[in-house]
Amino acid sequence: MALQSTYDLFIDGRWTPASKGERLAVENPATGKTLAQVGNGTSEDVDKAVAAAKRAMPAWSRKTATERADYLYRLNTLIERDAEHLARTISQEMGKPIKESRVEVNFAVQLLRFAAENTRRLQGEIIPGSRAGEKILIDRKPVGVVGAIAAWNFPLALTARKLGPALAAGNTIVIKPHEMTPLAALELAKLVIEAEIPAGVVNIVTGDGPRVGVPLVAHPDTRLITMTGSTPAGKKIMAASAEHLKIVRLELGGKAPFIVADDADIDRAVEAAVVARFGNNGQVCTANERTYVDAKIYDAFAEKLRARIQTLKVGDPLDETTDIGPKVCGPELEKVDQMVKKAVEQGAKLEFGGKRLTGGLYDQGQFYAPTLLTGVNEKMDITQDEVFGPVLSLIKTENYEDAIRQANESRYGLSAYVFTSNLDRIMKINSELDFGEVYVNREGGEAAQGFHHGYRDSGIGGEDGQHGLEAYVETQTIYLNA
Repeated sequence: MALQSTYDLFIDGRWTPASKGERLAVENPATGKTLAQVGNGTSEDVDKAVAAAKRAMPAWSRKTATERADYLYRLNTLIERDAEHLARTISQEMGKPIKESRVEVNFAVQLLRFAAENTRRLQGEIIPGSRAGEKILIDRKPVGVVGAIAAWNFPLALTARKLGPALAAGNTIVIKPHEMTPLAALELAKLVIEAEIPAGVVNIVTGDGPRVGVPLVAHPDTRLITMTGSTPAGKKIMAASAEHLKIVRLELGGKAPFIVADDADIDRAVEAAVVARFGNNGQVCTANERTYVDAKIYDAFAEKLRARIQTLKVGDPLDETTDIGPKVCGPELEKVDQMVKKAVEQGAKLEFGGKRLTGGLYDQGQFYAPTLLTGVNEKMDITQDEVFGPVLSLIKTENYEDAIRQANESRYGLSAYVFTSNLDRIMKINSELDFGEVYVNREGGEAAQGFHHGYRDSGIGGEDGQHGLEAYVETQTIYLNA
């Protein structure tokens, strides 16, 4: 199964040309070649998509929970059938190694499965009234038209993460995939048709932020805005949503600390630190951004870490043996390179990496060397700003308490990691670490049944699991009297 050379917008169950007839090129970051051309939407296209979603809303919301679940189950079956094609699509448009793209497709399946399984668990309440014979009913109702904006680093999973709960709760949706990586979402639209999801329930408008994202957020008929992306973009969306008092769910940046205590299993911690830092080329909001290692085991940990990083293979994302593919685009590569240079200027030691790779395949794409920085301290920019690239910053700490203190001194609060065998430390993690999710003695990777959310500049709201699903409904209080 091959990708198309051109794609239109998906509005009201039909492939629809962009209103101005313009297109955007989608580039393969491994080769620099154009994969496909997609419609470059405008506010006029957003209006059409939102109108279609609004028309479809009454009939869709009246379907029983089981009926909505059946549509999602059908969609999931089709994704599983086309899993390899979708994985290859992700690898080609985003640069993710194929073995990781397959994991992403499976995660999308799990997200939709959870949503389908839980349509009947959006439960209301009946509580005693204030008058004789009165009952107070608190019902849960769909919000309305959902405007969803997805980031480029997980193009299929982030679409599924928003589509699943929105539809399960009885809402309709307009999705804006990232302009660099829209193909997985458009391929998913084909499966939406095949699953016979009613026209207008799912709409996909491709294009950039100013032309599509801004009008989608500002549209008076989008009731809930869910966005995954950068913190600056999230703040702009929050401000723009204020005019119509929209419900806003933002999953933004991260600066995850990775704490290795003096009693940690060093081999296990090294492996997890590398997976959590270099997976998806470090382009993950939950990635290990700051590795804090107790001084007592620092030398042993650092030696094994150096050796493990140097085994990573950078190459063609469609090669089964590749560990790290290209950065998603040139500007992202340049940003990472400048951050490494600034860290060295501020006193960090560049152990290896810290440069664009050249020669052969590397000359065609956006490849950056796996990088290790030591001598990093809490005053450097690289310990405060999200890197989003294959750069591991190793920081020596005096003790476990020092690591906890430094970890919490961040404007971000999404994910954190702790490696320790001390039960007392483990039991105190929830009170000592100020992060929305914490991985204890394991690498990252949230579960579909968990709750993925952060504090501070990492966003508001959250996604996944029962708490994420309930974000897509509103409560209605009814005072029942005979």
